[in-house]
Amino acid sequence: MARALSSFARGAAIGVGVGAAIAGGAWLWRKQGEIATRRPINEWTFTHMNRVMPIEEVPRPARSRGLEARGALRPISYEFAGRSRTLAELHERTHTTSFMVVHRGRVLSEVYPGRFAGRGVRFMCYSLSKSVTSMLVGIAVERGEIASIDDPVVRYLPELADSAYDDGTTVAHLLDMSSGAGGLEDWTIPDAPILRFEKAVTTGGSVLEVIRSLPRVADPGTVFNYSTIDAHVLGWVLEAATGRTIAQNAAERLWAPMGAEYDGYYFLTRGRPRTALGGGSLNASTRDLARIGLIMVNRGRAGSESDAAQIVPEAWVERGRSSDLPHLQLGTLESGGGYAHYGYANQWWTLGGAHREFTGLGVHGQYLWVDPERETVIVKTSAWGTADDPDRDLETVAAFRAITERLAAETPASAPR
Repeated sequence: MARALSSFARGAAIGVGVGAAIAGGAWLWRKQGEIATRRPINEWTFTHMNRVMPIEEVPRPARSRGLEARGALRPISYEFAGRSRTLAELHERTHTTSFMVVHRGRVLSEVYPGRFAGRGVRFMCYSLSKSVTSMLVGIAVERGEIASIDDPVVRYLPELADSAYDDGTTVAHLLDMSSGAGGLEDWTIPDAPILRFEKAVTTGGSVLEVIRSLPRVADPGTVFNYSTIDAHVLGWVLEAATGRTIAQNAAERLWAPMGAEYDGYYFLTRGRPRTALGGGSLNASTRDLARIGLIMVNRGRAGSESDAAQIVPEAWVERGRSSDLPHLQLGTLESGGGYAHYGYANQWWTLGGAHREFTGLGVHGQYLWVDPERETVIVKTSAWGTADDPDRDLETVAAFRAITERLAAETPASAPR
């Protein structure tokens, strides 16, 4: 009897254990995005997305274009929260995983404080991907594949007819986060569109069904509403117009002409047909992100020389530096999910002022800072424990501006390059 009870107890324990494992697995499946982005796990996740999701490679060309290293960034301090701080403090306080400063085409600083970081490591860019998608869209417009940014979205994506992206929504509205579809991108609201979108992307559901279900909350072109889904639809427009995937576009039209040093990749939706996220799935090395920034610094050219190849149209670069639209100005974006110190234009965050710097941003602290007037690119990848952090962002902006101001003061405009 005792043996029988023992056997029953052991069997019951095994059954409970199996049940708990199944339940735990289901919980992990539901919570995978949240767990993967917690510190310090996110330092691994943000450098190993190819171990987590299906991917499409962006192969490097046979010959890369060198990044000239000459000189070094002298010690710089910046003011924040009433005290002077160093770049070492910035990296510690904002969980920097890689950091690079390029001035006039020359690398002045390249450091990799992250646990899994290194020169050839591909970092998860998150929404910095949106700015790269914009560059690819600009190229497609120049080639006539997208006839006009004033074209309706459904011209390229008839599957979105009778959705919130029909009835007047244009490619330009997607570029400026002003489609009027979907409402505030709030990850804290249960069953929010962005959470349903994430679930479809990561668990194999229908992304199209999620997008078609979005409500129309404003007239197109009237209100800024930060939307990863808008950028995803923009990526679909690009793919439909060019007949190539986003990764193929990036390989042929950016990686090859800019002379990328390393393969990049986009992670893909689990469900089929698998597709990259134009709003958030690019993974690239810090050095190649710097090359992308240099294209923008050089007004769309592969280099600063007068005979350098024009990769992105110069007018398209200019479009990303500022906007005349009232709902995209500095100080107007907070109600739509932006920070007060940014404006928005063409899938880039704008800073205004005399130098009109602009930056690509990704959650958890990813930056591609572009200052054409001061001929400076700054790349910073990070592993913040939260998706957004206004204080860390303000501190990062203060540090970047201290760097560019120092470089401008040390290098007169007339100095040879």
